[in-house]
Amino acid sequence: MQELMIRPTIYHYATCKEFAAAMNIGKGDLMITNQYIYDPYFAPLHLECDVLFQEKYGSGEPSDEMAEAMHRDLQGSPKRIIAVGGGTIIDLSKFFSLKTMLPIGDLYDGKIKPERGRDLVIVPTTCGTGSEVTNVAVLALVSRHTKKGLAIDEFYAQQAVLVPELLKTLPYKVFATSSIDALVHAVESALSPKASETTKMFSYKAIEKILQGYIQIRDNGPEARIPLLADFLMASNYAGIAFGNAGCAAVHAMSYPLGAKYHVAHGESNYAMFTGVMKNYMEIKSDGEIAVLNAYIADLIGCSTDNVYDSLESLLNVVLPKKPLHEYGVTEQDLKDFTDSVVQNQKRLTDNNFVPLDAARYYKIYKELY
Repeated sequence: MQELMIRPTIYHYATCKEFAAAMNIGKGDLMITNQYIYDPYFAPLHLECDVLFQEKYGSGEPSDEMAEAMHRDLQGSPKRIIAVGGGTIIDLSKFFSLKTMLPIGDLYDGKIKPERGRDLVIVPTTCGTGSEVTNVAVLALVSRHTKKGLAIDEFYAQQAVLVPELLKTLPYKVFATSSIDALVHAVESALSPKASETTKMFSYKAIEKILQGYIQIRDNGPEARIPLLADFLMASNYAGIAFGNAGCAAVHAMSYPLGAKYHVAHGESNYAMFTGVMKNYMEIKSDGEIAVLNAYIADLIGCSTDNVYDSLESLLNVVLPKKPLHEYGVTEQDLKDFTDSVVQNQKRLTDNNFVPLDAARYYKIYKELY
């Protein structure tokens, strides 16, 4: 059994100026980012790289249509892709690092053999994706009415770069959804049958950092997160290392149909499913690794293991209020369609479930969260 693999080399710089100088960003590079990130942090550096601003091609979660529109505006053949942004930027940039990325549906269907076309440098600007150290990219496949991940070794970055300065202007809502996403990464990877002693070390440390930060926010208000942003960024990276090895599972699988149809932010759609999935795991099997996890979380947040997920949800609700599915516009017919989508499209994820779940159980969870 493989114990641990970390493919990218991980770097840490305090500022964007240090990062740009150390990585010698210039001609031959394509930076994919957002203008609201580029203008304050990189425009003053007068870099000679080409730049694509993702928001010119649509808002919200990344999609095949967005990627294809951006590719049409690609100038020349860059030697290096530098992704500076959140999950949308990072996932799109992984496709741009390939020698051939279009049509994207053919990549998912295995009709195009993925080949590395250029080097990839990933710089996360949220504290949730963890994608800088994984080989997974997730797109909404618009014509297929679903979101789906693609996991290939060619998506690994050569360098993953942590720059805490970039989180200073992160809006609170994005901080909340992204950090909850990191928490889900850590929890799902801890429970995965592919987890090892080493990956669990990263999972549990990420959980600790995130929940301790949430307690500070609960007790001292949202601004208490500011001095902790470097900790949240590191926790996200730890969780990324863990799920990059052990995988995510049913929470992510069940969140994808909601995110795809109703354009719910990824971390928020994960939170909508999170404790519902955990409670259903407990109905089936309450011993083993989930008992270890429950005791660990209960100790961190100061509650009994008997009500650990209710207490955890109370804490998370301070950070980001949870909504029932119907408040997103979900219909009862959607619950059936979502269930079918999970069973048909998300086996890559559901193979990592703590215990096997069938279609009836997925429908039950959706119904309980409705």
